[in-house]
Amino acid sequence: MATIEVTETSPNSFSVTVHGSHVTTHQVSVKPEYAGPLLDATHNAAALVEASFAFLLDRESNTSILRSFDLSIIERYFPEYPQAINRYLK
Repeated sequence: MATIEVTETSPNSFSVTVHGSHVTTHQVSVKPEYAGPLLDATHNAAALVEASFAFLLDRESNTSILRSFDLSIIERYFPEYPQAINRYLK
C-alpha cells in the first residue's frame, strides 16, 4: 500500500508525494468553489487531496497519475469521483 504525503505549498495548491513501488511527486490545485460541496465541516482541502489520491490509487498506479493537475479534472476520468470521495475522507 502506498503512503501519501500532502503539503500545502500556497493557498489552494498542494505538493503530493506518493511512496509506492516508485516515489512520485504531484502538484495539485484545488478551487474552493469545487472543494466546498465535497467537504463536510470536519475536513479541509488537504484532507480532500489526500483522499483523492487514495481514490486514484485504487484505480491506477502512482506513476500513471498526472504530475500536475486541478482536482476537478479527476471526475473527467472517473465520473463516480464526486459521489465516491466521501468514503475516502478519514
